[in-house]
Amino acid sequence: KFYNLYKNITHQGRCELNMKYMIVSDIHGSAYYSEKAIKLFEDNNCDLLILLGDILYHGPRNPLPKGHDPQAVVSLLNPYASKIIAVRGNCDAEVDQMLLNFPCLSDYALIVDNNITLFATHGHIYHEESLPKLSKNIFLYGHTHLWTLKKVDKLLICNPGSISLPKENRPNTYAIYESGSIGIYDLNGEKLSSMTI
Repeated sequence: KFYNLYKNITHQGRCELNMKYMIVSDIHGSAYYSEKAIKLFEDNNCDLLILLGDILYHGPRNPLPKGHDPQAVVSLLNPYASKIIAVRGNCDAEVDQMLLNFPCLSDYALIVDNNITLFATHGHIYHEESLPKLSKNIFLYGHTHLWTLKKVDKLLICNPGSISLPKENRPNTYAIYESGSIGIYDLNGEKLSSMTI
């Protein structure tokens, strides 16, 4: 799926883009952390919420996250459907799509923002060892529940970690992208890392 996001068109025909994206992965059915994500989305005045998969189901390899309530997650996210770009995680299924009011079953989404292309995926198909052969500037993925932010050649790679079930004693984290820069944050708003393309 291709998303061309234009906020303001000037009389000269140019696009004035100043979109701010919150990037969240691996909610795994936690209403508790979904509510925190929505509040952070609002507090940070973000325009769009990018969900990198594993939205409702906790998965057989994972413990139940705090506040596990997939139906409540649906109720929290659906009012934001017009502001959500979501991709399919390995724990997401067609039955999830029946409940959610935004598309969530694509393996990836391409988001074009001011000539910067963000490739968003879950990470079980495309990942650092299996990058897609597409023109892109930023590669976003989740799945590992471990945040990472680095550059490989000219590609900026970002995994926001898991907002509900981080691994290796990492904090619960998310990312924010704006104007070519990405930061990783904990739920207290502390910036753990940042990079600019």
